[in-house]
Amino acid sequence: MSKTQTLAKDARKGTAEAPGTAPSAKRWWILAIVAIAQLMVVLDATIVNIALPSAQADLGFSDGNRQWVVTAYALAFASLLLLGGRIADLFGRKPAFLIGVAGFAAASVLGGAANSFGMLVAARALQGVFGALLAPAALSLLNTTFTDAKERARAFSVYGAIAGAGGALGLLLGGVLTDALDWRWTLYVNVIFAVVAFVGGWMLLNNHRDAANSKLDLPGALLVSAGLFSVVYGFSNAETHDWSSTQTWGFLVAGGVLLTVFAWWQTRAAHPLLPMRVLLDRTRGASFVAVLVTGAGMFGVFLFLTYYLQLNLGFSPTKTGLAFLPMMAALMVTAQISTTVLVPRIGPKAVIPAGFAIAAIAMAWLTGIGVDSDFSTAVLPQLILIGAGLGIVMPPAMALATSGVAPEDAGVASATVNTMQQVGGSIGTALLNTLAASAATNYLSGKDATDKLVQAQSTIESYTTAFWWSAGFFVAGAVIAFLLYRRGVPEQDAEAAPVIHM
Repeated sequence: MSKTQTLAKDARKGTAEAPGTAPSAKRWWILAIVAIAQLMVVLDATIVNIALPSAQADLGFSDGNRQWVVTAYALAFASLLLLGGRIADLFGRKPAFLIGVAGFAAASVLGGAANSFGMLVAARALQGVFGALLAPAALSLLNTTFTDAKERARAFSVYGAIAGAGGALGLLLGGVLTDALDWRWTLYVNVIFAVVAFVGGWMLLNNHRDAANSKLDLPGALLVSAGLFSVVYGFSNAETHDWSSTQTWGFLVAGGVLLTVFAWWQTRAAHPLLPMRVLLDRTRGASFVAVLVTGAGMFGVFLFLTYYLQLNLGFSPTKTGLAFLPMMAALMVTAQISTTVLVPRIGPKAVIPAGFAIAAIAMAWLTGIGVDSDFSTAVLPQLILIGAGLGIVMPPAMALATSGVAPEDAGVASATVNTMQQVGGSIGTALLNTLAASAATNYLSGKDATDKLVQAQSTIESYTTAFWWSAGFFVAGAVIAFLLYRRGVPEQDAEAAPVIHM
């Protein structure tokens, strides 16, 4: 019998659990609580974006400072994720989860009550800090709670769908709250999610410290946090400065050096923050790259399509959010199919590249938009196809990125997934913004820049350029995933430590 057939047979048995363990009776309730908490974190990557013009008018900050309301969150979140994941492993997932939820809610209230630009940015940074503790704890809870292969696939299809569609839902909720109430409610709304998640977590979760005998790798924590901060800050500066600016390439170079030193240190440290065994598994490595590429390409959808719908087609914030609902629906359907049917039967080597290819075709198709295009024919079918493609990629990639890790590494492996998504988003935003701006400038060269039709067409040129590059990201993702993933159904790591149930 071939290895592939053996793996398929093992998969059909549907068990990935250690001997002597039984599934937690509370596992589906735990999934619900984790999903609510994850939704709160993912929403905040986009929910404030639509409210920014209102917040700017209310607090009186400049256009140049506006990006920091978004960047402050991304910087704190991305740079502290690995540290947050390790803290969850060392001190327990329940306290990490509960502190993360409570802190995130408190920071949201502070932001909603902000009476100055500085107070709002500080609150957004604090949201990122507590989000970096909450997100890896939430994902690692799934990894250690669901041990049956089929149930784990269903759980990760839910989690992956939220991770993929949460940004679009944030745009919808942000639009509704801003139109109906006030921009401050895009922050206050987090309290509702937090109360449900905190009470549920307090009642359902039991604390277990899988890495209780290890110690916190402080040099590693400093190196990786500083390195990730520099990378994200460098790409953020690329949006507002030139790529030749020292504030751009200087931080990018510094981030690269710091992360290289961090990787070297992890091979020497007695208790590494990110053990190399987590990264060097071929399937997990491929999955981390898939999440990174997806994060970079998705911003071509959310960011520029939001601009197009509002500025060119005249959609309101609420209508813009509603326009993304079909994409979310398609993503959720294919998330369930890919994780519970396709990957368990034929493996990720065929499935994940196919998802990337579908998303790439849809992005290329989306470049056909014009100044007065009809949403139902020029945008809607493409959005549905993009959602279908991303649903095929994201949930199984996230599941495979944390599959087979020992429980003492579950938090940091989960944090690595979130880090890849955040860094990918930062890279994608910076590159696509720069390329789009250059395309608009080139189009206006030699034309009457005061003509409204010419101005409108220049924006279309910028959007379609971003869509082409997003399609390119997805094509690269398809090629990389095909080359890196092994054939057949993924094998459960026989050396992974027994799972401890919550």
